[in-house]
Amino acid sequence: MPDHIYTTHDKLVARAEKEKQLGQSGQVIWFYGLSGSGKSTIAAALERELHAASRLTKVLDGDNVRAGLNRNLGFSDDDRRENIRRIAEVAKLFAETGLITLVSFITPKRELRESAREIIGDTDLQLVYVKASFEACQARDPKGLYAKVAAGEVKQFTGKDSGFEEPTDADGDHIIDTEAADLTACVQQARSLVR
Repeated sequence: MPDHIYTTHDKLVARAEKEKQLGQSGQVIWFYGLSGSGKSTIAAALERELHAASRLTKVLDGDNVRAGLNRNLGFSDDDRRENIRRIAEVAKLFAETGLITLVSFITPKRELRESAREIIGDTDLQLVYVKASFEACQARDPKGLYAKVAAGEVKQFTGKDSGFEEPTDADGDHIIDTEAADLTACVQQARSLVR
């Protein structure tokens, strides 16, 4: 590391002071699952509910982040790793500022979720698998992606050409099943994770 790089942590406002000012604890709730499973819908509805309760939030959505910060990344394994690394670092910064950060990314591999956990830390991170079958997501198809996949227009699609690893009991992730519960119930499940 070059000699001119040094930390300024001792000069900055402490996390505890920021959280006290906001009246809340910073944390990251990371929703992951197939495209169309309901990740973004739950995150957006939870953000509205928390906002109405005067809680300060930030939603980091895969589509929006890929249109800006990560627009130079594709869908190769290396690009997916970098995509998750960057967003985990950003989410960590927000949590350290006292924000309730709602992340909505497919995050298909256990390795990627472990990377996010290593960066953010167990204390601040809640991983939530938004469960829905490929068939249910295909039927919903809110962005028309599954139709493009069927037409051969999209390659490396998660759940079809590119694998998705569901969590095991050992992972300890929370599960919200959007085929088994309506949006209100799903949002309340997510709300119960907010400190």
